[in-house]
Amino acid sequence: MEKKKVLIVSYYWYPSGGIGVLRCLKIAKYLRQFGWEPIIYTAKNAHYPSIDESNLKDVPKGITVLQQPIFEPYNLYKKFTGKSPNANVNHALVASDKKEGWQHKLSVWIRSNFFIPDARAFWIRPSVRFLVDYLKKNPVDAIFSDGPPHSNTRIACLVKQKTGIPWLCDFQDPWTQMDLYERLTVSAWAWKKHQKMEQEAFKTANAITIVSQSWKKDLENIGAKNVSVLPWGYDEEDFKHANFAPDWKLTLTHTGLLGEDRNPENLFVAMRELNEEIEDFKQVFKLQLIGEVDIKVKQEAEKQKVTHLITYISQLPRNEALKYIINTQALLLLLNDAGNMMGRIPGKFFEYLAAKRPILCLGASGTDVDKIMQATKAGVSLGYADKNGIKAKLLSFYQDYKKTGVIESQTANIEEFTSKNITKKLATLLNEMSK
Repeated sequence: MEKKKVLIVSYYWYPSGGIGVLRCLKIAKYLRQFGWEPIIYTAKNAHYPSIDESNLKDVPKGITVLQQPIFEPYNLYKKFTGKSPNANVNHALVASDKKEGWQHKLSVWIRSNFFIPDARAFWIRPSVRFLVDYLKKNPVDAIFSDGPPHSNTRIACLVKQKTGIPWLCDFQDPWTQMDLYERLTVSAWAWKKHQKMEQEAFKTANAITIVSQSWKKDLENIGAKNVSVLPWGYDEEDFKHANFAPDWKLTLTHTGLLGEDRNPENLFVAMRELNEEIEDFKQVFKLQLIGEVDIKVKQEAEKQKVTHLITYISQLPRNEALKYIINTQALLLLLNDAGNMMGRIPGKFFEYLAAKRPILCLGASGTDVDKIMQATKAGVSLGYADKNGIKAKLLSFYQDYKKTGVIESQTANIEEFTSKNITKKLATLLNEMSK
């Protein structure tokens, strides 16, 4: 039986590194098993935050990858702000290694008001022209777009309007409800344009998916219809050959971008107090921060005099980062301390689950992460302000470690979050809307 075809519109694709590429990459990897042939549309010469050649193993053999050139303003931004041509500035709004000057502030204002919906806005029109022409000669049964960047969403919306092909609009993160806008200086005019585009997407899409239950409700509250939850997941193949070889130290590991909106001040306070109260704490405890860390987080660690308890490791290829996740004693998950925290489930959380190491999450009780942690017995979720609770958990880790040299994990019942099962759910949605 011939497979149906789905056009996947995604700015992120191999050789991109980082977490953002994994959603479409893993979906494309498993779609053929559920009767769908993926066709990828992506950017040529994109300004990816990192390159990760290890992702090549997940690209399906013989897959069609369509690319069109993209103009992005990052090189202009780097020249204007005096940054190195090789600097990674994709995360400049989230994390910085130094205090930014007026050039950065002006650039943020320009980005906020003239690049709508995002910095890839100049890719939209040429992409629509290319895809409409391509689809006339190469028909597909459905379109799947993944945002952000919501230029993906806009491209798919306009292509659906011009072709009538059923469209599933996926949100890794919300659009107008995204906490990023708290850092942007968006004018009333620009904000109305964002809202208009988002509402147009809601009306045009045949179906909508988003990564958490709380965010599903948030979308429905502003008019989205036919919304389903399609969470992130973990790929069993990434863990099947993993052997737990625990660090000899009591390591607590965080991976990925650590911005100022996730500054764990009370974790640092708890670390300082335990270091003062327990004679060998500094000999056995180590906080590992793997990836880009905002300067304000580092300054807070210095203020609390715990820098000697922290190891900073620059961004790693994902296969290397997974080794740290698997072999650490415990894992640290930090939710954005923002208005949409309740529904935020970072993609790495599911890889934390797959590693089956105890998780300390800082965010709030009752979040969607907290509910999954309770259901899977993966760890504990505490508020950022709960210094006593954080300290008690670190002390518990220390006491367990001192007994056997290993902190035991109780994580179980996580199979529903495999990439294969997530893709199966997506294929079901595609089947329903393309009948």
